[in-house]
Amino acid sequence: MELWPGVWMLLLFLLLLFLLPTLWFCSPSAKYFFKMAFYNGWILFLAVLAIPVCAVRGRNVENMKILRLMLLHIKYLYGIRVEVRGAHHFPPSQPYVVVSNHQSSLDLLGMMEVLPGRCVPIAKRELLWAGSAGLACWLAGVIFIDRKRTGDAISVMSEVAQTLLTQDVRVWVFPEGTRNHNGSMLPFKRGAFHLAVQAQVPIVPIVMSSYQDFYCKKERRFTSGRCQVRVLPPVPTEGLTPDDVPALADRVRHSMLTVFREISTDGRGGGDYLKKPGGVGEPRL
Repeated sequence: MELWPGVWMLLLFLLLLFLLPTLWFCSPSAKYFFKMAFYNGWILFLAVLAIPVCAVRGRNVENMKILRLMLLHIKYLYGIRVEVRGAHHFPPSQPYVVVSNHQSSLDLLGMMEVLPGRCVPIAKRELLWAGSAGLACWLAGVIFIDRKRTGDAISVMSEVAQTLLTQDVRVWVFPEGTRNHNGSMLPFKRGAFHLAVQAQVPIVPIVMSSYQDFYCKKERRFTSGRCQVRVLPPVPTEGLTPDDVPALADRVRHSMLTVFREISTDGRGGGDYLKKPGGVGEPRL
């Protein structure tokens, strides 16, 4: 007896209805993929909702407030508690450059929790083509850089330096340049520090504790947990020249790495780690 297409669809639906809860409760890896798929899908959906609201104002850094408002609730969906300390270190009324460590796409949760007013991230150009999220970011004034074209990146950074001063804008940069899942910090690229020195504005370091107690891409593990976000005192750049940038970058990275180790081992956000001399933490088994 031949079954109608509608019956096949019903059987397939019932099969999925049975398999999905089974995978959720029996397979941590499946739960990891489900959670990450929902995380990315939910952000794309929220971006669709944000686009018409942001479009009223056009491309404007003030639209970042709309994105932040729409994204703040995500941490509750995943049972992640974000604790912010040192927010009083943000300069009250001047441009500056924020530099932060970069661990995964979950950095968005910590960023939205502490993002100061008129502050936009500098992102890789590929994000611009990420569907609704790319368009929403563009409307919010996110600055896109093609990292493969050094000349273009330098030109954009020069324009950003002028924008900082003329439009009272702050920028958020991940100086590691890429996500780092090793429980430490990669060497810093110097673009953010050249930008701060060129504009003669302070650098505000922000450190997010390790996610290793609740999130690990390698182990396909994603549970609830706690993350601490620490805002460090601003680092002045007045009087510094391009020749001072290497030492400045090293000094800021050292202070951030010291705090990262501290807040990732104090039981408040990021597991308990043994630290190697090179700065890479390994889980204590």
